[in-house]
Amino acid sequence: MTPHIRPDLASIPAYVPGRNFPGAIKLASNETTLGPLPSVRDAVAEAVGHANRYPDNGAVALIETLASFLNVEPANVAAGCGSVTLCQELVQVTCDPGDEVIYAWRSFEAYPVVTQVGHAVSVKVPLAEDFGHDLDAMLAAITDRTRLIFICNPNNPTGNALSKAELESFLNAVPSSVVVALDEAYYEYSRSDADGIELFRNRPNVVVLRTFSKAYGLAGIRVGYAVAHPEIIVALGKVHTPFSVSALAQTAAIASLAAADELLARTDAVIAERTRVRTALIEAGYTVPESSANFVYLPLLELSPGYADASTESGILIRQYGTEGVRMTIGDPDENDAFLAFALTDEVKRLAGIGVSA
Repeated sequence: MTPHIRPDLASIPAYVPGRNFPGAIKLASNETTLGPLPSVRDAVAEAVGHANRYPDNGAVALIETLASFLNVEPANVAAGCGSVTLCQELVQVTCDPGDEVIYAWRSFEAYPVVTQVGHAVSVKVPLAEDFGHDLDAMLAAITDRTRLIFICNPNNPTGNALSKAELESFLNAVPSSVVVALDEAYYEYSRSDADGIELFRNRPNVVVLRTFSKAYGLAGIRVGYAVAHPEIIVALGKVHTPFSVSALAQTAAIASLAAADELLARTDAVIAERTRVRTALIEAGYTVPESSANFVYLPLLELSPGYADASTESGILIRQYGTEGVRMTIGDPDENDAFLAFALTDEVKRLAGIGVSA
């Protein structure tokens, strides 16, 4: 007898991580190239000595530290195994089977996965011409079955960031019964005036998602958090997988917050490199949307697969998004130089559909 498995799982798109192979320059996963600070490494090393004990399931010390850092109450904070698990938990706590989840497309690839796993229905709203969120179209997509809206700000993979005024206008128009998740995984790289924590303070239906995987350099340890109304935080706790935020993750996050000024100063160097790379690509004839994250996006459409394959063959891994575009993570200056050396050759520019004089 064949074990019964949910039939609809066959249609769920699997999340595909960025590729990697030995010796490659990996610019596909939006990781930082700098590792944790010595103080963070030391704290993690000490925590390893207690790995025989279960982690604090309530992540009390981490939540209290985050609450102080963000100037919110501990009752407003939940921890998760990366912010992506909190995305899935939000679907679980807001949606009954057949309810709708709205998000821009293209955006974070986990959204359709967590939506369908949660028995909800995806409502994908095409991006605007500038490759950012079309907030008017997202408002128009709301129905009496809408339960959750994801706003990825800055948007992954296109990099666009919404302003405070744009988000305030949008949030004021969303029915109070609909939860809006401001997914700010790349918040630390943005210099927009929009701060999800401030937008959340007087809006009980707003949830802010952030992570230590990006600017804090803890992608391999997996820890993120949500800031929301206590009622939502309590609900998230009911579907939380016990002990999924490891003791190492909790310790590393607390130590990272203690060194936040030093860690976040690194983002200035990434932003400078992002500007340099984007400028060089635009001057070479590429279309490159403005980015507020640690990556740039090339909307190459049907040319994307060939371009990504050529990049891989050159030893540089970038992220391909079907026949829509490719995304290049901003790495160290020498890694960025290697990508530019590839991207600016006449042969590769032709692959990108850029006219090159004979």
